[in-house]
Amino acid sequence: MLSAFISAFRTPDLRKKILFTLMIIGLYRLGAQVPSPGVDYAAVQSCLNMRPTDEAGVFGLLNLFTGGALLQLSVFALGVMPYITASIIMQLLTVVIPRLEQLRKEGQPGQVKITQYTRYLTLGLALLQAASYIALARSGVLFQTQCPDDILPDLSQTDAAIPYWMTIIAVVAVMVAGTAIIMWFGEQITERGIGNGMSLLIFASIAAQMPGQFWSLQKSEGWFMFSVIIGLCIVIMVAVIFIEQSQRRIPVQYAKKMVGRRMYGGTSTYIPLKVNQAGVVPVIFGSSLLYIPTLFRQLNQNSDSSWVQFIDRYLLNQGSWVYISLYALLIIFFTYFYVSITFKVDDVAENMKKAGGFIPGVRPGKPTATYLQRVLSRLTFPGSLYLAIIAILPNLAIIAFGNEQLFATFAFGGTSVLIMVGVGLESVKQIESQLMQRHYEGFLR
Repeated sequence: MLSAFISAFRTPDLRKKILFTLMIIGLYRLGAQVPSPGVDYAAVQSCLNMRPTDEAGVFGLLNLFTGGALLQLSVFALGVMPYITASIIMQLLTVVIPRLEQLRKEGQPGQVKITQYTRYLTLGLALLQAASYIALARSGVLFQTQCPDDILPDLSQTDAAIPYWMTIIAVVAVMVAGTAIIMWFGEQITERGIGNGMSLLIFASIAAQMPGQFWSLQKSEGWFMFSVIIGLCIVIMVAVIFIEQSQRRIPVQYAKKMVGRRMYGGTSTYIPLKVNQAGVVPVIFGSSLLYIPTLFRQLNQNSDSSWVQFIDRYLLNQGSWVYISLYALLIIFFTYFYVSITFKVDDVAENMKKAGGFIPGVRPGKPTATYLQRVLSRLTFPGSLYLAIIAILPNLAIIAFGNEQLFATFAFGGTSVLIMVGVGLESVKQIESQLMQRHYEGFLR
């Protein structure tokens, strides 16, 4: 494997792509550490020091995806989440809006327009999220504590005489601009680097948090528990790699046809159906929906109604069986939903029929679509269970070890494993394919 890396760096164009990708990731991590103008850095650090270590809610997960930039209120505090959310929304809107469906079928020109719409939606979501995070940070909700100092000091009474509303607008504008720069970084990596740009930026954010999280885990739990968790991580990673690589190959045969005096067709290929056809999107959807009770509880902090008590007891307690069961059911539901809107069996069957392809033993057209739907449904069930089990593993750890701090400080949760393993495999495959084109052995032997 080391010789394969050496071979990759000896190839000029591949070396440029790898170095360019590393440079963009370095700039991204640098921007994640630069404080936004107008934010009192000392006050933010004071709030972080007062933040309870056993709080692992949705803000902890979002902070993980931004590489710690969110709680630092840095220039790249929003990370790639606005773009990911906008992409998911556009995929859902493609199903219900005929115009977007038509653009998707137009091929490359239509995809360019959909990408442009996604960028606009990303900036709109970034504007809303930046304003929301600033409001939550000022109230202390973002840090799960009451900050002793205002993170946005009022400069209207100082020599600068800057109105307070201008300070807030400046911070929000900088965060939105940071999101636009992150979008550009991701697109540049996709076009001129190795792998998918946005996925690699998420990978870098999670990887940047890992050393500190592991060290905190060792200091709080000791070497024995640290070794046990590391062993469990390795087992989970091996299982995730095995499932992510698993697929059902549907054989496809193309009929021979005469074009002039030549015979074309007659080839055999297959349709690869992955066990996890939906990726990590169902996990993100499920986590987003479970954040709604948290938001409702924060808006009704002084209420003692039965609904508030139910939320406190079951939906805010991540070790509750109600929370775990609801989280798993949401992931299973969204897995089926997302696969149904992204893999169109009718379109696949129609395209195969037009190209003269057929599945051996299955008639072209509607019978092919029915067969593909049956196979896809059987694959989606174990895939959804796999996603649900991986996602709730940190919650099960609370029950098994009886320690919420272990869950809070342990960044290698289910979603993180899925993202890191998926991105790592995809990047290695791209490097491997480019090495194979140049007659190198590559990574896989």
